[in-house]
Amino acid sequence: MSLPNISIPVELPIDIPVLLHPAVVHFAIALPIVIILLEIINLGFKKRALSMFSLFLIILVAVFMSAAYFTGGVDGKETFMFLAEEGKAELKEHKLIGAYLVYGSLALVVLKLLFMAFSRVVAKLFFILILIGFTAATLKQGKDGGELVYKYGSNNEAVSEMSDEKDELQEEYDELEEKYKELEESAGDDEEASDSNTTAELQAKYDTLKASSEKEKAELQSKYDELLKSAEAKPETPVVVEPAPVVVEEAVSETATEAVNLEIPSDSNSSN
Repeated sequence: MSLPNISIPVELPIDIPVLLHPAVVHFAIALPIVIILLEIINLGFKKRALSMFSLFLIILVAVFMSAAYFTGGVDGKETFMFLAEEGKAELKEHKLIGAYLVYGSLALVVLKLLFMAFSRVVAKLFFILILIGFTAATLKQGKDGGELVYKYGSNNEAVSEMSDEKDELQEEYDELEEKYKELEESAGDDEEASDSNTTAELQAKYDTLKASSEKEKAELQSKYDELLKSAEAKPETPVVVEPAPVVVEEAVSETATEAVNLEIPSDSNSSN
């Protein structure tokens, strides 16, 4: 669950030097631990002087927390552009928690004044528990700040130099990559030209074979036409059709019938 985004709407009228944040933040982290020890000791002594000293230290915590926030903002602006995406996200979260700790330290001052009015041990124990929670948050914030420096290279001069060298090497790599692409494109154009020449040669061979095939086909067609004309010019061979036996028999029968029907003169007629 992410925390609501808050900030401190205050601008300091002075310029804060870079890298002042580490010196300030150590006091902001160490003082709450001292205050917890004083409050525990004062449970037995019940001295107002110790309680007032504790209040003074809590006010110092609020001052150093505010100073840590503003000095951290200056250092963060210097290093933000050099961080990786993960480091940038970590830095933004670090700043947000820093704002919460500033408001928390101011709340501690108010709570200390409130609990000073109570003399019961229970109230003092409750305030000590609040102090422990606040101190745990400051220690966690210190750990995250250390990761920003040692893991992500925030405000680290050696890491910054390495980052510059990396950028230079990246530029050289990009130039070499562009040259490689140009050579690759040039080689591709040569291959396309070679492929075009090969295609032209294959097309010429195909056209030659096609023309030869069409010529042979025309010659064969011409020979076929000549043979066809020669076959049509020859006279037809007469066909002798032998009469069938049935036709001959019919002819003979008709001749016999005609012979019978003829009038042949008798002998009597001839004698007269």
